[in-house]
Amino acid sequence: MWRRCHFQLLPVKQQLISSGLAVADFFHHYPKQITAAIAVALFTGAGGAVAVASLAPVVPDEPLRLVTESIDARTRLQAQLAGLALDGLTLYRTEAVRSTDTPEGLLRRLGVADPAASGYLRHKQVAWQAIFGADSAGRAVTAEVDGQRQLVRLRVHWLDADDEMQAQELVVQREGESFATDVHAVPVKIVHRLASGVIRTSLLAATQESGVPGSVARQLMGIFKTQINFNRDLRKGDQFSVVYESLQVNGRQLGTGRLLSAKMDNRGKTYQAFWFQEGEGSGSYYSFDGHSLSKTYFANPLPSMRMTSPFGMRKHPVTGAMRGHAGADFAAPRGTPVHVVSDGVVKFAGRQNGYGNVVYVKHQDGRYTTVYGHLSRIDVKVGQTVKQNQKVGTVGSTGIATGPHLHFEYRDNGGTPRDPVVMLAEHQEGVAISDAERQAFEDWSASMEQQLALAGQVSRSSFE
Repeated sequence: MWRRCHFQLLPVKQQLISSGLAVADFFHHYPKQITAAIAVALFTGAGGAVAVASLAPVVPDEPLRLVTESIDARTRLQAQLAGLALDGLTLYRTEAVRSTDTPEGLLRRLGVADPAASGYLRHKQVAWQAIFGADSAGRAVTAEVDGQRQLVRLRVHWLDADDEMQAQELVVQREGESFATDVHAVPVKIVHRLASGVIRTSLLAATQESGVPGSVARQLMGIFKTQINFNRDLRKGDQFSVVYESLQVNGRQLGTGRLLSAKMDNRGKTYQAFWFQEGEGSGSYYSFDGHSLSKTYFANPLPSMRMTSPFGMRKHPVTGAMRGHAGADFAAPRGTPVHVVSDGVVKFAGRQNGYGNVVYVKHQDGRYTTVYGHLSRIDVKVGQTVKQNQKVGTVGSTGIATGPHLHFEYRDNGGTPRDPVVMLAEHQEGVAISDAERQAFEDWSASMEQQLALAGQVSRSSFE
């Protein structure tokens, strides 16, 4: 017989309110346990059965009878909560470290209420440095917490700048009433990520909106900076697509590697490039028709080249004397990155007379040395091998200078200065692919072109 049951709840209204207040704090402290318990209860209470219900109305054949019955909600609810066995659960939560974090604040966000754990992190130097050190902001910290909100285990990973194929893992493990710390190397997995975006205001804003890291955006600008002026040429509606390396441990991104392929649609014209490394040699960016985009001597040490003082005789802007100018001056805001124009070795990096902070790089063929003067900061050291387009410092006005700019020189192997504008124009040889690597080049080109096409259709995606 079909029956419609109506439960009269008014007589126990106060009991329900009292029950709700009694468990409110419990729900506040154990939200994830409650969620898991309810899911289990619902599943098992239904006999573990899963079915597809028909939405068509069902008309009973038997007459209906109204049944009114009171229930004790408080007793039922307390009995069920008592059987949840929350102490046996382990909770996992991950939070990014903030620059203003303290051990207590970070653990609170991780759902930990454990004074012993916060005290340990505060006084254990290796743990403090890994989590709260000067370079730790943004690192992901994962905590395992028991049902009493005590810390069971804490993990944090970060990349070692000297070897991006190995990451460091710090593990803080509870051992009875105390803790132990271990730091060891773990392998990094390289995953290809695809992203695309549309320019609305600037390239930087568009890459951020699409989830593209800043390091990848800078590589994108570096590839096409001789073809696109990113300060003046971008228009609303221009588009970009990228394929880049994501450096991951346990599925979590710790950093990014190389930009593998890129496409820019700018003012109705399309620019494309992909990275190819021949054997163990140095790699280069190529167009899909096989032409190298990298030059033996790169044309621009600065993102934008606005010459303010040419090579040759001139009236010195500070002393007023007529004298030879050994290089060319290019205006740029203070702090603008300065890049080396070709592979080479740093021969001098320091302060020198009127040059102020200056870097000398001797290039691999031994024919020329380039000089980068008046830097506000030097980012390389003597004896260091540098690669084309690597940052050597930032624009400044150290030494004898009237304002921030880059003094840039070319010198031949005898030390004689040459006009850098002429020399840059003369050294535009592309990097040719050998016959032995031609098939590998074509296979990699086809793969990159396919991934780049997919990148134009998706954003914030990851493919292995």
